[in-house]
Order: sequence, then C-alpha cells, then structure tokens
Amino acid sequence: MRDFTYENPTKIVFGRGAELAAGAEAARLAKKVLLHYGGGSVKRSGLLDRIRGSLEEAGLTAVELGGVQPNPRLSLVEEGIALCRRESAGLILAVGGGSVIDSAKGIALGVPYDGPVWNFYDETAVPEKALPVGVVLTIPAAGSETSPTSVVTNEKGWYKRSYKGTILRPRFALLNPELTFSLPADQTRYGAMDMLAHVLERYFTNDRDVELTDRLCEATMKTILANLPRALAKPDDYAARAELMWSATNAHSGILDTGRLGDWGSHKIEHELSAIYDVPHGAGLAAVFPAWMRFVLSHDVPRFAQFAHRVMDADMNPFDLEDTALEGIRRLEAWIRACGLPLTLTELGVPTDRLEEMAAKAVEKGPVGAFVPLGKDEVLAILNALR
Repeated sequence: MRDFTYENPTKIVFGRGAELAAGAEAARLAKKVLLHYGGGSVKRSGLLDRIRGSLEEAGLTAVELGGVQPNPRLSLVEEGIALCRRESAGLILAVGGGSVIDSAKGIALGVPYDGPVWNFYDETAVPEKALPVGVVLTIPAAGSETSPTSVVTNEKGWYKRSYKGTILRPRFALLNPELTFSLPADQTRYGAMDMLAHVLERYFTNDRDVELTDRLCEATMKTILANLPRALAKPDDYAARAELMWSATNAHSGILDTGRLGDWGSHKIEHELSAIYDVPHGAGLAAVFPAWMRFVLSHDVPRFAQFAHRVMDADMNPFDLEDTALEGIRRLEAWIRACGLPLTLTELGVPTDRLEEMAAKAVEKGPVGAFVPLGKDEVLAILNALR
C-alpha cells in the first residue's frame, strides 16, 4: 500500500427533500449565487423553482446561466466567468449532473484567474484559488459532487481535457434520490456505467497489499451491477436509486483509491470519442472498457481472475486463471448488453475514419494509463477492436 493523504471537505446532505437545504448551505459561503444548470428538465420538474425559493428564504440573490450540454463546452464556462465577474457572484451552485458540475468548477477556477481558464486544463498553469461550488445532484454518474476533477471540451480542436485539484471539491452536495425517478432510461444506464468505470479504473492497479480498498471497490461494483437493472425495471424504486446515487458518490470521492494508483487509460481513450463525436461518456466507456481489459489482460492475469470471481461471480479455475479472467470479461459484456449499453463503434454511431486522430490526441501529453501505459499504437489497437 502507498502512503497517502486523504481530504474530502464536501458536506453531504442525503435523502428526501435534500435540495431544500440549498439556501441554508449557500448562505454560509456567499450572498450572491450563480445558479448553473443544463436544459429544461430542472424547470419543468419544478426543481429550479424550489431552489430559487430556498435561496430567497435565506436572503440570497441569484443570477442564472443555463444551457450546459453533455461534455460541457469551454465557451459556456467562459460566459459564466464573465457573468460572475460582472455580477460579483461568490458561489457557483450547480443543479444537474456531472456535466453541469464540471462546468461550474471551470467557472469557479476562472473567475479569480487573470488568464484563459483553459490554461489549467492544458496543464500550463496551476490555480491558486477558486470560488466555492455547491451541488444539487440530479444525475448520479460522474461523482463530480465530491470529486476534485473538472472535465471540459474546447471547441477549438475538440479537445476534452481535465483538471484535478483539491481546490475544486464542492463545499456541499445535496443528494435526493427522488430527483432521479424521472431520468430517461438512457441517462440512468449511462450514469451507472460511468460510476462502474470509475471503480474499475481504481481497481486495476499495480500496487499490492491493498486488500481493504480491493474489497471496497468490489462491494461498490456489485452494488452498481445489482441495482441498475432494478432502476431500469422500476424507475421510482427509491432503494435502487439511493444505492446508485450513493455508489456514484463513493466511486469518485477518492476513498477507493487511497493507498493505490489506478489506471485511467480507458477514460483518456473515451474522452477522444466524446470530444469529437459527442457520444455520452458512459456509453463510450461501456464500449471501451471491455476492449481495454482484453488488450491488457496478460499484464496481470491473477487480478483479472480476482475481478471475475469476486465481482462477476465466475467460478475460479486455479489451473487456468486466464480462462477465469476471460469469463469475467464475458460476463461484464453480457451485463452491458443486457442493460442496453453499446459495445461497438457502430452502436455508438461513431465512424472509423478518425481513429488515428483520436489515438494521436490521446497520447499528446505522453502515454495514457498507469496499470499498463499505452502509446499511440496501443490506443489505436483498442479503438480498432471496437469496430
């Protein structure tokens, strides 16, 4: 196990009516709030009105910026930075899922910075401060509600890049599973795949003597695997929705990767798919991850066999661990298929004429992945396996 320092200052309010605490929590941090959200669903559901009311009751004023898209755009982040500066907003309140939260974090980074906020994502600058961010979560998936990471797409060149730093962890996150009852089935399945992938990235590590976090990862993955079909079959199943929502938060809070170094190569590969073709992140990960697993399996067959046995309930064949490992991947693919998720580029609606470009972009800053570092040729081979 590696030495580590773990710090997560995000306050979680979980349960029915959690969103009504928005005013009280925001009032501890600012007097004026930028209310940041995506499309019309938060308006149609009445959620935005409830949050506005909570802010007003707490004596706060709010300005608003909607329009966040999946794979959030740098141009809207820049618009939010200008709006916050003009209105002297002191807190960004994100109402939505990972894309809205990531956009809010980008705005929070850019407001106090005298330069292009993309510098942080392009690794040419390190922020010294950021505005506080609060969250009302509506889509459990990315775990951005407690994570130190923001992912943004730059329309100039269609680069999807991330910045990670403790300064970005939200100050509070309000989690009400009831807000997810009305999610379309696709958003539910994409979200669950995203959270599962976050755990898989941490699970496949070269570090040894990490039994506790192995078991925590395995429990989280099994919870996701069991509860996504329940939520798809009965969208208002509070227990299933609560399990998924809390799994998403824990998958990306940082606790599962204490003492270990995860991989993250699959995420870097998928970022190129969603940057250029705007595919849903979870859908892209559903296709990429099994292909990555098959490509790197030989690097640590016992770990893949452990995954197969402990997570996918495959019988352990002590005389042929590779057979066990492959059975685990097959079972994961069967679960992905049964849940209505894609496994190929065709199913994603992605043509094959820009695979070379995606592979090159993925490794512009060097090899991707820590479990098995991948260069351009290796990334291209994984992309080609998705044909």
